[in-house]
Amino acid sequence: MGLKGAQKALFPLRSVSDVVRLFELELRREQPDLVLLSLVLGFVEHFLAVNRVLPTNVPGISFEPAQGPDSLTYFPVADLSIIGALHARFTAQIRGAVDLSLYPRPEGYSSRELVKKVSDVIWNSLSRSYFKDRAHIQSLFSFITGTKLDSSGVAFAVVGACQVLGLLDVHLALSEDHAWVVFGKDGEQTAEVTWHGKGNEDRRGQTVNSGVAERSWLYLKGSYLCCTRQMEVAFMVCAINPSIDLHSDSLELLQLQQKLLWVLYDLGHLEKYPMALGNLADLEELEPTPGRPDPLFIYHQGINSAKQYYHNEHIYPYMYLAGYHCRNKNVKEALEAWADSATVIQDYNYCREDEEIYKEFFDVANDVIPNLLKEVASLADSAEEKGAGERGEASPSQGGGGSALQDPECFAHLLRFYDGICKWEEGSPTPVLHVGWATFLVQSLSRFDGMILRSDICIACCKLPCGLLMQDGIRP
Repeated sequence: MGLKGAQKALFPLRSVSDVVRLFELELRREQPDLVLLSLVLGFVEHFLAVNRVLPTNVPGISFEPAQGPDSLTYFPVADLSIIGALHARFTAQIRGAVDLSLYPRPEGYSSRELVKKVSDVIWNSLSRSYFKDRAHIQSLFSFITGTKLDSSGVAFAVVGACQVLGLLDVHLALSEDHAWVVFGKDGEQTAEVTWHGKGNEDRRGQTVNSGVAERSWLYLKGSYLCCTRQMEVAFMVCAINPSIDLHSDSLELLQLQQKLLWVLYDLGHLEKYPMALGNLADLEELEPTPGRPDPLFIYHQGINSAKQYYHNEHIYPYMYLAGYHCRNKNVKEALEAWADSATVIQDYNYCREDEEIYKEFFDVANDVIPNLLKEVASLADSAEEKGAGERGEASPSQGGGGSALQDPECFAHLLRFYDGICKWEEGSPTPVLHVGWATFLVQSLSRFDGMILRSDICIACCKLPCGLLMQDGIRP
């Protein structure tokens, strides 16, 4: 069963607007064609970010000229003959490898053995040796043309293959750093279908119950996303990688991603997807869309989504917000958002596979916050020197009035951030803290005005020995 007439009628896709129209059509269907949409995004990303060559150097591929803001650009034309052939190839590969008659489906739901078989097909089709963390290998275009996929790309490919086979109960499940599938009635069954991290251990077919039970961040204590088809489309849009190299991005891909996220937003498909809202807010900060909510509003929507649907057990909505405030030098707001993120992580156990969030917190504590406070201190000292010079007085060593370093609430947020990190370690099988943390903790604390803080901060006693600050005790 190939592409439908309404899908074919939109080809060739000659611009960002043409791709957006295709997604709008698919998102209004009950079953958006995941394979088709992933192939289109992968095709466009390949020729805008991976293989950016002169239009004349790609046999069989044409490019549509478009006047960009500064110069003439080219958009790769996604012709029906190319996309249709790739779609047919993937469909034939999956259907030819999976004999559904061998796998009973009680009450019409997929069995664990069937899901495992589909994951075997994807897994065994991958190249045996390639760098699995490289960029631009998340789409089915990469799978079909290069037999390469990253970890989350494998999970997505399994879901796409299940859709091809008519296994409509199989959906993508997402934490903040991992992907697997849910299936069965109401998606109550879970199955690993890909690897995680550098170990590449094969746990395919196993449930995620043990990871949930050990309270690791990787499985969010069970507060993960169980995607609808439309949320799976949102996942592939978020997975667009616009980077051309370490220093430049494709403006066309950024624009495409932003427009597609707004389509998903308007249709209500980002309501339960906090990280997608954070992604959209980042794009809006970079290039605001006229008539749309400002980034700060969208960041808070992501936080509210995590609170409403996921028991406030997601970290990245707060990290997105903190990053925004840090970039805009809103020191108190940034410290508060980082403290809120640590308040969430404190109820997890740090496990071996949680290294990504560990690196996030380590970077914030030992690089971002110290540099932010150093910059604040420098600005305050400069202002104080200027004021003292105008009065003919000597310059004091501490920052001037109104500085964040004289704000007791800022100090309380910093303590709450470190308290959350300390509590994260309690009961965890893997240590979190070491002497490297202490150096920058002392440095950051010493930036603040000691006398003001001693008079304005009340630290409540805490029952847990590692806690630094269990609650803000700020006197009015």
